[in-house]
Amino acid sequence: MPPGSPAGAKPAVGGRLRGAGGTQVSCEDWRVSAPAPSHTPRLTAVLRDGERVTSLELFFDLVFVLALTQCTALMAGTPTWEGVLKGLLVLGVLWWSWVGYAWLTSVVDPEEGSVRLVMFAAMAALLVAALCVPRAFGGDALLFACAYAVVRAAHIGLFMLASRDDAALRSSVIGLAGSTAVGVGLLVGAAFAPGGLQLGIWGLALLLDMGGPFLFGAEGWKLVPGHFAERHGAIIIIALGESIVAIGAGANGGVDAGVVAAAVLGMVVAGALWWMYFDVVAIVAERRLTKATEGRERNEIARDSYSYLHLPMVAGIALVALGMKKTLAHVGDPLGLVPAAAMLGGGALYLLAHVAFRWRNIRTLNRQRLLCAGLLVSLLLVESELKPPSLAILGALAALLSSLILYEATHFAELRDRIRHQLTREGAGG
Repeated sequence: MPPGSPAGAKPAVGGRLRGAGGTQVSCEDWRVSAPAPSHTPRLTAVLRDGERVTSLELFFDLVFVLALTQCTALMAGTPTWEGVLKGLLVLGVLWWSWVGYAWLTSVVDPEEGSVRLVMFAAMAALLVAALCVPRAFGGDALLFACAYAVVRAAHIGLFMLASRDDAALRSSVIGLAGSTAVGVGLLVGAAFAPGGLQLGIWGLALLLDMGGPFLFGAEGWKLVPGHFAERHGAIIIIALGESIVAIGAGANGGVDAGVVAAAVLGMVVAGALWWMYFDVVAIVAERRLTKATEGRERNEIARDSYSYLHLPMVAGIALVALGMKKTLAHVGDPLGLVPAAAMLGGGALYLLAHVAFRWRNIRTLNRQRLLCAGLLVSLLLVESELKPPSLAILGALAALLSSLILYEATHFAELRDRIRHQLTREGAGG
């Protein structure tokens, strides 16, 4: 009798089974209704087939919002040169973890297969790391390093899964895993090191971790250009959102005429930073990435222009946010050397990153932005001598950035119009 036959069944002639109550049951019916053998499910990853940024990716970015806010809070809590350095080091480490997932989700669909669950686990670990930021160089140093290790391990694991049938990608992932292991190991070791040495180890860890893709080559990586550019545009918006949050956090002593003026000027600065990136720069960069030859050329542009050069942009915005937060807290008082250097230097760093960004993409020098960055640095010398009210420093920053935008909009009006309309025609034709 076949295994799994109905209870009490007896064999019968003609390929039929007779049940205990005399009911005849077809062997064919029995075979159809028999349960299928169980199999252990395998981990799967579905390759991305579109350029749309998914809701899970945006959800992941929300955790990075907290991380960025915590970095600004770390610098604001200790507005010294060492405090700013610590904040920037933490920002660099967290930025590199975000970059890894931007590359990953340009290869796999984060909402399909096993990737979704691992992404949630990575988000939880990144959240823990963000919570540890204020004491990342103190009592929570080891916990931060361990949480960061989980974030990076999940990233490497998913990339190994995605590269199962791609030898070139697998080779690149193995190289990245090596540099990641070194960086994470150094952060763990830094948790037991004294102050000055700890900062040095952090800097070395960040340098070696970020240098991995540069040292091991870019041939094996893959990405979807439109998706990759949009992901980095979204992170610029998130950083600008942090500058708006900093305005609100700074205005905690009531709203008077000075606070209103500072808030309006802060919005002018944030709007100017947005304009300088999204009006033309983001369009030209995305088009350059899309038209690049698939493989090494495209991957190197993505690595240099986005993974590397977007870090000083985000860091510049974070430093400006620090200055605005301190300005709103004490509108009529001198800003102080370190917060003033953060606000003016952050604006200069943002502009210099744009100069390098343009040079990397189209090999031309943006002289007006380079000049504006120099003027912002020179204003710092004025601040150190005259010590004007913080509102005056914020006003000067807003005026310079607005003047730069006005100059570019008038002197390059035809080129700007052609670039933006060309993109519209390409979109309509697609």
